[in-house]
Amino acid sequence: MHEGNTPNEPIDVHSVLAIMIEQMAEIAWQKMGLRPDMITNEIVTDYGQAKVAIDTVAYLADQLLPKLEDSDKRQIQNLVTDLRMNYVQKSNGSTT
Repeated sequence: MHEGNTPNEPIDVHSVLAIMIEQMAEIAWQKMGLRPDMITNEIVTDYGQAKVAIDTVAYLADQLLPKLEDSDKRQIQNLVTDLRMNYVQKSNGSTT
């Protein structure tokens, strides 16, 4: 995704956005029950939280995309699409 800062450079908000996208995407996968919870190591579903995580990933991606090269843009766009498609398939309209 986005390259990190080199030593002695101020923090770059776009680098932080890339990290946040990765973290929120991981939470979305967990809340859809597709990966074990990072704390309990159990599979637990919560589609309401999954939706919030996915919507957050999409918003953060919109902020980051203008700063990315085409291949990185496609990677982020594919991530958002994959999250959304899996949400629809897994939730079947559930909002819990």
